Amino acid sequence: MDSTFFDLGISKSLIKGLKELNIKTPTQIQEEAIPVLLKRKTDFIGLAQTGTGKTAAYGLPILQNINPKKDQIQALILAPTRELVQQIQKQLFKFTKYCDDKIFAEGVYGGEKIDVQMKRLQRTTHIIVATPGRLLDFIERGDINIKNIDTLVLDEADEMLSMGFKQDLNKILKYTTGTRHTWLFSATMPEEIQSIIKTYMSPKAIRVEIDKNSLVNANISHHYIVTSIKEKANVVTRLLDKYSNDRGIIFCRTKAGTNQLTEKLKGEGFSIEALQGDMQQKERDKVMRAFKNESLQYLVSTDVSARGIDVNNLAFVIHHQLPDQLEYYTHRSGRTARAGKTGASIALIITGEEENIQKLQKDLDIKFRQMTF
Repeated sequence: MDSTFFDLGISKSLIKGLKELNIKTPTQIQEEAIPVLLKRKTDFIGLAQTGTGKTAAYGLPILQNINPKKDQIQALILAPTRELVQQIQKQLFKFTKYCDDKIFAEGVYGGEKIDVQMKRLQRTTHIIVATPGRLLDFIERGDINIKNIDTLVLDEADEMLSMGFKQDLNKILKYTTGTRHTWLFSATMPEEIQSIIKTYMSPKAIRVEIDKNSLVNANISHHYIVTSIKEKANVVTRLLDKYSNDRGIIFCRTKAGTNQLTEKLKGEGFSIEALQGDMQQKERDKVMRAFKNESLQYLVSTDVSARGIDVNNLAFVIHHQLPDQLEYYTHRSGRTARAGKTGASIALIITGEEENIQKLQKDLDIKFRQMTF
């Protein structure tokens, strides 16, 4: 018998909010994390892929433990991108729809005027969801006091580090010393994360690993196609024709490559847009919205720009080039096969890159199949 949220100790009013979102059965990380975090006098390390239901795994215990009568910031959630921050904040808001006392969560991130966010924070705020850079601005200006928080969550900690937030994180963690508990969630465990755990977390921290045998989601099939640099764009065209009823993301390593490929595919009539670092935030938001609400079928993206894309029904990801880091392969391919569905990860390689495929197979313990047209 699968356990229910009620069995895990979640209150009836929160369960009512979950039901409305069609969240009925706890995922594995929720099942293992929630009972521990509700009793909550502990540090916690959760190893889990994106798309496994982490937000509810830490969000529900935080909400249930907030004292709405106390007008101060009681929890801080840090995430790598503005998109992810907005998503977490939205989910927390929806979870609390039926709670008797209002719980207020505010988002703090770059790309929006500081004084607009400042105004919001002057109202009662119980939870802050933030990107590290912007939060630090507020702390250093003396506009936010996080000294008294009970809980600090680091969500997608490996992504925050790979995006260069290491110094910011260290500073923020120093500002919050005292009685806070730290809950860290990460898909991978690079050395830098281990050093954060050693420095700022209790050696008694409870660890939960989801699917530790498969670092890459088991519902993803991995393929490679041997081609030439010149032929790559044509191969992508043929793949999109093959997946003409599906949605997916094509990853490029450079901004220029992303733009070039997007123009070519647009010229061939595909419903496709680019996401890359030189874009204005407004443009990025527009593309993300269109992709999420399915008015856009495909996306071409650089690695960093794809952070925070959380779209459930992607049938495939195509690697126009293999990424230069192992973790990036995990993150890229993890964009498909979310929420229990299956997906394909297809890498385009040129002659001589077969050894990279072998290395990925060995290091990630996955099996690649060659795909031919």
